[in-house]
Amino acid sequence: MRRRADFLAANRGLRVARPGFVLLANANASQGKRYGITVTKKVGNSVVRNRIKRRFRELLREALPDLGLPDYDHVLIARDRAIERDFGKLREELAQALDRAAAGKGDPPRRRPSKGNRK
Repeated sequence: MRRRADFLAANRGLRVARPGFVLLANANASQGKRYGITVTKKVGNSVVRNRIKRRFRELLREALPDLGLPDYDHVLIARDRAIERDFGKLREELAQALDRAAAGKGDPPRRRPSKGNRK
């Protein structure tokens, strides 16, 4: 996935949070299994962000053929702890997140902070 519209559409889908990342899964109208990765500047400098992206790409290449949802977009959003987490642990967490998404067990939607509490 490369288009912003695809990422925004995925945000309306199922959300499964894990310590190293958040998985978003959304049906994509028979376009196959697709994936996208988001790593914000809050996570670290460019070296750290690129390293996380390389790790996430490898995780998704391994997991999606077997565990991915057919005709869904899968988006991984990195969290601060993603760079510190063991690769094997990330692999387990991704498998668990994909299982939850396949069962339709997403996390509840996040509440938006009130205007007085925004950072």
